[in-house]
Amino acid sequence: MSSGAGTARASAWAGLLPVDKPAGPTSHDVVARARRALGTRAIGHLGTLDPGASGLLVLLVGAATRCAFVWQEGRKTYDATVRFGLETDTQDTSGRVLATNDARPDAGAVRDAARALTGDILQVPPMVSALKVGGERLYAIARRGESVERAPRPVTVHAWEWLAIGADEARFRVTCSGGTYVRTLAHDLGRALGCGGALASLRRVASTPFDVSTACAWDDLDAAKRDATLARFGITIDRALDVLTGVTLGDADADAVGHGRAVSLAGSPAVAGDTLVLRDASGRALALADAKPAVTGGPLQACPRVVFPWAVREGSAA
Repeated sequence: MSSGAGTARASAWAGLLPVDKPAGPTSHDVVARARRALGTRAIGHLGTLDPGASGLLVLLVGAATRCAFVWQEGRKTYDATVRFGLETDTQDTSGRVLATNDARPDAGAVRDAARALTGDILQVPPMVSALKVGGERLYAIARRGESVERAPRPVTVHAWEWLAIGADEARFRVTCSGGTYVRTLAHDLGRALGCGGALASLRRVASTPFDVSTACAWDDLDAAKRDATLARFGITIDRALDVLTGVTLGDADADAVGHGRAVSLAGSPAVAGDTLVLRDASGRALALADAKPAVTGGPLQACPRVVFPWAVREGSAA
């Protein structure tokens, strides 16, 4: 790697940018706008939001795009509204109505039905999802008016909090594991109540450890505001990786990691199976590594999994 390339890589901002997505744009639209605003194509996101949904969408910028797995398993919290008395092909009120029902549940029945959908449950993903069956996205199959069998998947619903329960609609806050479809929770709740239900609104307010209250607004994604937006709302990769066990390396071990070599974890708090962030003496993140037993016995080793561009000593950065 040339020194010029190293300087260019090191100068690029890397980290997370929480955005408060408005209803309407797709998650890809948010990424495209951020690419123009921040002047880089190296942007991804955590946890797709449907176009009709609003709220927290966490963008990954620069080298952080290689670390999505670190933050994807956090709990999600949504504010949502379920409308009673109908079922649709999309499980929300934007879809084609399949059935209607004049019956309406009382508040006690709603709370009881929600309790049965709390904890570790199996959920059948909706057809309007990005999951693949037979190599094809479910939403692409749904657009052709077709439906296929979907295997139930385990998800965890940690809590339902009912904010208001009316005759036709009820507002709630739900905290659940990543991969949970709130539209399907609304649909399944309606089925359990016997009257049908469809999701009328959805807003993601948190994705552990991020919260929409600290996210930048849609209008802040502007090239003229780039530096101010990153300074106010951006979370540098060094800070964002504080969720992992950190190991500080000396110069020799930092150099070894930069060459992609494993280093000893003797004296560190790491245990086998941990994902670690390896840092230099200044606290700068150099790499992500897996703690593994050494082949020859002895202390655990940190085996580099992702080496950040500014830490690479030769070859290409991960």
